[in-house]
Amino acid sequence: MCKCKKCGNKYSADSKNGTGNLNRHIQSCVKITTKDIGQFLLSSNQGSLLSRNPQFSQEKFRELLVQALIRHDLPFSFVEYEGIRDLLKYLEPKVSFFSRHTARTDVKKMHASLVSKVRNELSACPGRICLTSDCWSSIVTDGYISLTAHFIDSEWVLHKKILNFSYMPPPHNGVSLAEKIHTLVAYWGIDKKLLSLTLDNASANDSCVNILRSQLKLKDALVYDGSLFHIRCCAHILNLIVQEGLKKIDVSVDKVRECVKYIKGSQIRKDSFRKFIEQISLDDKKGLLQDVPTRWNSTYKMLSSALYYQLSF
Repeated sequence: MCKCKKCGNKYSADSKNGTGNLNRHIQSCVKITTKDIGQFLLSSNQGSLLSRNPQFSQEKFRELLVQALIRHDLPFSFVEYEGIRDLLKYLEPKVSFFSRHTARTDVKKMHASLVSKVRNELSACPGRICLTSDCWSSIVTDGYISLTAHFIDSEWVLHKKILNFSYMPPPHNGVSLAEKIHTLVAYWGIDKKLLSLTLDNASANDSCVNILRSQLKLKDALVYDGSLFHIRCCAHILNLIVQEGLKKIDVSVDKVRECVKYIKGSQIRKDSFRKFIEQISLDDKKGLLQDVPTRWNSTYKMLSSALYYQLSF
């Protein structure tokens, strides 16, 4: 008898029976990898050394290609690009290609599989689940709502799962928001496992929480009669405080902002500014930063960089 060094299966090694069974096992052994130099294949027609794993799986290839479409935000038609097909055919002559319609179907199947997996994780969660939600408008003014779950599993590992990023039709008032969030929560089957919901301080969110709290209290689904249910976003509160303070120095901030815009608006002005930086021996790698007015931390960075280059200005 002989034993495969990779998977441990045993086979007859009697010389009178030949070695066909051993050769067939080498072709089908799932444990064989290209990490062992003995598994490198010598091409018979090219005379070159190949590092290709002989065990090609069409199913695994299809799964990995679909994952690449999702991960890199590629169009479904990517699987039909002639250049990509030529490359894949060169790497694996046995590959079978599929159409963009099949790719779309596979993505839907993968999504359904992952939804089922996340639902099982949420169901198996031994404790309560905290939700965060926010609304966002696209450049074409379409409204969207996100819903994220935060929970600790039985191994005391903290998880964060984006459950939904859904289209949110107008109006974006408290009633509509409450109805949308309740529908999403019920879909995931966690309406009786909630601890809190964190939102920003928009007035519509207050009425949204009050409606949701009333609905969940009817099911006796909240702890401490819902007193812990509404959590206000600390980051949003801090942003409001800073924005209110920045209003006191709006004129100064606007002047700095316009100065930065002026310098960054032309390559000639950038080169001229860089010369002044070199004259006073400052580090030009720090660079001027332009802010986004709604993000106070970016305004801080802009003011900080402008102060650093004050003499250059």
